[in-house]
Amino acid sequence: MTKDRLKKMLADVAAGSVSVEEAFERLRALPYETVAGAHVDHHRGIRQGVPEVIFGEGKTAEQIVAIARSMRRAGTGVLVTRLSDEMMRDLRKRLRGSQAHPEARCLVVRDGAPEILGKGTVLVVTAGTSDIPVAEEAAVTAEFLGNRVDRLFDVGVAGIHRLLLQEKRLRSARVIVVAAGMEGALASVVGGLTDKPVIAVPTSVGYGAAFSGVAALLGMLNSCSPTVAVVNIDNGFGAGVLASLINRL
Repeated sequence: MTKDRLKKMLADVAAGSVSVEEAFERLRALPYETVAGAHVDHHRGIRQGVPEVIFGEGKTAEQIVAIARSMRRAGTGVLVTRLSDEMMRDLRKRLRGSQAHPEARCLVVRDGAPEILGKGTVLVVTAGTSDIPVAEEAAVTAEFLGNRVDRLFDVGVAGIHRLLLQEKRLRSARVIVVAAGMEGALASVVGGLTDKPVIAVPTSVGYGAAFSGVAALLGMLNSCSPTVAVVNIDNGFGAGVLASLINRL
């Protein structure tokens, strides 16, 4: 259930084209439905503006399929994150119309292309190619939530001229997501070049002293650019959601 679906149904009830009983049955699953040991939050799209998303890691295929089918019955598109290649292949066989995004480790099930809700473009930037899986999770999430997404990969500070030559793309974006490991410096650089909000995603890329992303996280949290906000290590999904909400304002 989404805000638009709820408003339309109430208008249909007022117009007499949908009975009170039928409307009640449609709303019966609110605020949640219990399937496969999970409480599927059908009300979340109305409450938060973002529907529930399935975190695939740690779940069985049977659990994911049951939750996804519950969401589809409620008229909601499905985004499943953090899937292994084997799990993704299995789910594609079970969920009709599913679309795999292997690099992002995500699976999407929905009817057609999403309605564009964002006012501008979300630009997703990486320092290196090793950061792309996390960046793709952010990009796929933002696209799923109705945003135009541009990708700018492998423009880290070790070759800063690569980024400086993309000034037009940086300035034309409405929100920028920056995924970087190692010391995480790219987010500060991007923040210093534009007047757009920058969502920094530290990645667990780097040698020993990178501490699996902690060094990048601390570097981004200590950014001298006041336009940079930071999500958790490898949290491309969270960055995609925040970018989407900002892009709707």
